Amino acid sequence: MSADPRGRFPLAILAKAPIPGRVKTRLIPALGAEGACRLHERLLRHALDVALAATVPERITLWTALDHGHPLFQALAAEHGITLRAQPEGDLGERMHRALAAMEAPGLLIGSDCPALTPTLLTLCRAALNDADGVFLPVEDGGYALVGVRRSDRHLFTAIDWGKNQVMAQTRERAEALGWRLACPARLWDVDRPEDLERLARHGEPFTGITPDDRG
Repeated sequence: MSADPRGRFPLAILAKAPIPGRVKTRLIPALGAEGACRLHERLLRHALDVALAATVPERITLWTALDHGHPLFQALAAEHGITLRAQPEGDLGERMHRALAAMEAPGLLIGSDCPALTPTLLTLCRAALNDADGVFLPVEDGGYALVGVRRSDRHLFTAIDWGKNQVMAQTRERAEALGWRLACPARLWDVDRPEDLERLARHGEPFTGITPDDRG
């Protein structure tokens, strides 16, 4: 199978609907439920903007959760021409596997928690799949912000302690058992805890003004 032309690769985004009290729950002590929800929406919009700068909208799928018909999802689809699909049942690993397996060509999957992602990094990660079986962008807390595969294999995502600091290490073990070659072009940071907010505020637009006191 020939590689996709640059800028036309499949890209999936796992996205929760912005519902106060259901998103960014670890940030609620610092931001309040409404503030954490607003930040979640900003992060999601930013992730989509980065994706749209790297590949064409018809290759982008927003895999939705919590409220599949949420007005934000409908507005993003109408504005940008992206595809909406409901996340299937199962743990995070199963949902990622299903999203990657649904791609008609090697592609990438991201969440919305990593403002350090850039279009250049997405393009670099997609290019890495020309030689590697899988590509990851590990993050400082032991997880990862991006996964890309030539073809998805459920075993890559099984028996992983999701949400813990050994996620990337366990994933490397699964990849080794599969005989996969991995590429990890960069190590990034994401936004999960109150201590991440100061760095986020320094990151610049669209996150200027986000501080632990942003409860308005």
